[in-house]
Amino acid sequence: MNETRHIRADWIAVDWGTSHVRAWAMGPNGARAEARSDHGMGGLARDAFEPVLLSLVTPWLGSRETPVIVCGMAGARQGWAEAPYRTAPCAAAPDAAISVSGTDPRIDVHILPGVKQVRPADVMRGEETQIAGFVTQESDWDGTLILPGSHCKWVQLSAREIVSFRTTLTGELFAALSDHTVLRHSMGPGWVNSAFDEGVAEGLKNPESLSAKLFGLRAEGLIGSLTPDAARAQLSGMLIGWELAATRPYWLGTDLCLIGDAALSALYARALAAQGASARTLDATDLTLVGLTSAYQALQKVL
Repeated sequence: MNETRHIRADWIAVDWGTSHVRAWAMGPNGARAEARSDHGMGGLARDAFEPVLLSLVTPWLGSRETPVIVCGMAGARQGWAEAPYRTAPCAAAPDAAISVSGTDPRIDVHILPGVKQVRPADVMRGEETQIAGFVTQESDWDGTLILPGSHCKWVQLSAREIVSFRTTLTGELFAALSDHTVLRHSMGPGWVNSAFDEGVAEGLKNPESLSAKLFGLRAEGLIGSLTPDAARAQLSGMLIGWELAATRPYWLGTDLCLIGDAALSALYARALAAQGASARTLDATDLTLVGLTSAYQALQKVL
């Protein structure tokens, strides 16, 4: 657990992921403190969520009940309490938080729902709160939001609504291929931008031959001139190029904005720029907090 400082919270914002959880004390006059731990949803039984939360937020609690607004995997079927999905198309603004019964009278917990899409089948939990934060700041913007990560989301946004979205497995595929296949013997720790660019071009141009091209990385490392650092960059580029080929309707000829880790977003921006598509980048944590704040304000109006 990492805690930055102690304040008395007016309310508490929580982003509960599969691997980690982050909490923020939201105090008067913009005061804020943060705590985090590696007790993500994936390693918790249902009855463990409240103790984990209290281990993070107890220094911020007073004698009166403190509202806690939670987004992410705490609302999954295997989480603290299932928060049913909203169905896209739907408003990007946060809505339909569920109240969670707990044992500690000092906290009043509300979990935000994710969003589902019926055709083609898709789901998100957590990203919808970043999208809500984006819409709060830029209410007139239409275009595609790209949220890179283990599972990258491509979200069509119009008139403050999530119109449609598509999820790709690119980040998880990269981790699996580079760490758990024969390609691990060819991967280096460094990076070569020209090799990344070559991989993007190849993935876009010939997505149907990706499997053979992937093994070619191993072969070229053995009998050719491909260095381990270049192999790693080219693998990433191939997978992102493959992703761009699959999501072309989402990025071609529209405004684009990336929301996520700066380094990963920069790779997507580079790949898109090579296709003549420009995308600006915003910080995911900042937008998560804006989205959670919007949800808290909406909840206060109905309580």
